[in-house]
Amino acid sequence: MTDALAARAPAASPSIPPAGVETAGPVSLVGVTRQGLAEALRGVGVPEREVRMRVGQLWHWIYHRGAASFDDMTNVGKGLRAELARRFTLDRPQVVSEQVSRDGTRKWLIRMASTGPHDRGAEIEAVYIPEADRGTLCVSSQVGCTLNCSFCHTGTQKLVRNLTTAEIVAQLMVARDRVGDWPGASRPTDGLIPDAERAVSNVVLMGMGEPLYNFENVRDAMEVVSDGEGLSLSRRRITLSTSGVVPMIPRAGEEIGSMLAISLHAVRDDLRNELVPLNKKYPIAELLEACRSYPGLSNARRITFEYVMLKGVNDSLADARELVRLLKGIPAKINLIPFNPWPGTRYECSDWERIESFSEVVFRAGYASPVRTPRGRDILAACGQLKSETEKLRARARMMAESGIGPEGLFLGSEA
Repeated sequence: MTDALAARAPAASPSIPPAGVETAGPVSLVGVTRQGLAEALRGVGVPEREVRMRVGQLWHWIYHRGAASFDDMTNVGKGLRAELARRFTLDRPQVVSEQVSRDGTRKWLIRMASTGPHDRGAEIEAVYIPEADRGTLCVSSQVGCTLNCSFCHTGTQKLVRNLTTAEIVAQLMVARDRVGDWPGASRPTDGLIPDAERAVSNVVLMGMGEPLYNFENVRDAMEVVSDGEGLSLSRRRITLSTSGVVPMIPRAGEEIGSMLAISLHAVRDDLRNELVPLNKKYPIAELLEACRSYPGLSNARRITFEYVMLKGVNDSLADARELVRLLKGIPAKINLIPFNPWPGTRYECSDWERIESFSEVVFRAGYASPVRTPRGRDILAACGQLKSETEKLRARARMMAESGIGPEGLFLGSEA
């Protein structure tokens, strides 16, 4: 059963317009599924007997090699390349601005292509978190959010629409462009880039929006991302974070098959109703029952429970003991997240001593309880801080950003 709220933001179709249909401009093939590429090839007259082979060629060039021009596709005939270039592009969404934190975290404000004459292009944020041996990309699934979680900056922005399959995939394409993560590409010398074969080795659906309220597009996007002949990210390196859309959790396990993270944040329904209002519809007991039944759940595929540490709100040792009791029997790890402040919030981060004491209770009960090191706080890129610049920048700040200037001089560049 799908949730009624999912219908509030219908997703634009990612399919390719048929030949003869007028569009605002050439359509980009970046982020398109195999089915979409097949539609594109049929639309330019490729015989049906050749479609599968040609899809494989385009797939390799777009998703394995990161081609930015059809001219790069040297094993595709010139005539077909010319026809593809006439009808389509390999354009990525526009990177309006890039911010680099003191800790190496990168945040991109990304503007999607216009969907019509009254749409200047939806803007979302994606965050790249590098470590010594891996790099994690935090991907958005919606423009804005419906959930209104009281501690989350993104929740203060109204939902605009769902992102399409192509727009979700394109965030990974943009990230790989920017950090030089294609064969033969040069990696940037500023900031931290992992000393590893893959600069972007993990994807977390923890950006703007609730992924399970955009289920089909998220599912299809992760199919593209995990395809072994292209972007080739293992589903064990993909984590979907949900606030608890209970009816969709079984489908996520069956049809997406990624790792699962639950934004829990409270152990009592009255408090979780305030922090995560979705709890009024799907209370803790129902949510945890769905977790216990999650397809593929095992000690090797544990669920991550995210718990933001709010001073004087949910951080008592009694809360820690109740958390352990609630999760009994669920293969899990508990991610303790120091609260990341944002302008206007009424919450404070728990004291470090309290976080350590809370973690110790969880650890002694047999659960891994890492404390997530805050990353990118200085550029509002940390957990719970994302909010598209359309909402939070005043006109003067936007002009500064587009001129390459920003808070503490952290805007490194922009593209007009």
